Amino acid sequence: MNWHEFWSPIKLSLQVSVLSSLIVVILGVAAAWRMSRESFPGKTILETAFMLPLVLPPTVVGFILLVILGRRSPFGKWIEWLFAAPIIFTWWAAVIASVVVAFPLVYQTMKAGFSSVDRDIEGAARSTGANEWQVFRHITLPLTFRSLVTAYILGFARGLGEFGATLMIAGNIPGKTQTIPTAIFVAVDAGNTAMAWAWTGSIIVISFILLLLTRQKPSS
Repeated sequence: MNWHEFWSPIKLSLQVSVLSSLIVVILGVAAAWRMSRESFPGKTILETAFMLPLVLPPTVVGFILLVILGRRSPFGKWIEWLFAAPIIFTWWAAVIASVVVAFPLVYQTMKAGFSSVDRDIEGAARSTGANEWQVFRHITLPLTFRSLVTAYILGFARGLGEFGATLMIAGNIPGKTQTIPTAIFVAVDAGNTAMAWAWTGSIIVISFILLLLTRQKPSS
């Protein structure tokens, strides 16, 4: 077994998952906190849109992202002008795909966490002169820390296993955009069962550890 060939997709997958999970947690926390605290016309429609990537086929998500980020779209042209290069078929495209497909999991987890916080505790903090940021930082966030950890791990695991959307907008370029799922697909298609099993075993081990961490009960 070629060690470089084996390690390259794993390294890239971890790189993509670490960055995408950080981005999606920030976005998910912000959206969940706002949505759990406010009511406004169209809220249900917006939340439904947030959850769409969870039920849509990954290839559909990938196609939509391809249209939005492609060189022919205004946004794609702006991205290319900003970074002096197209973002499609780069590892950044894999990051974007992972963020989009992981967002519903992170959002739902954090929304449940924020909804469980006693509003009276937050109100008591405000009555002592704390502003909204101080309430969030010193009261709300610590009380939802367990949900935050779970949301991050789920976001990381979802990004690690993303295949369809990633293949659509990042492609499968060895050493550049080839992640573990796409590497497994190519290995099976080429009849390289040994390499496919090696990558499959690695992603199973990583995913098992991540899921195990989410099931650990907090120490008393």
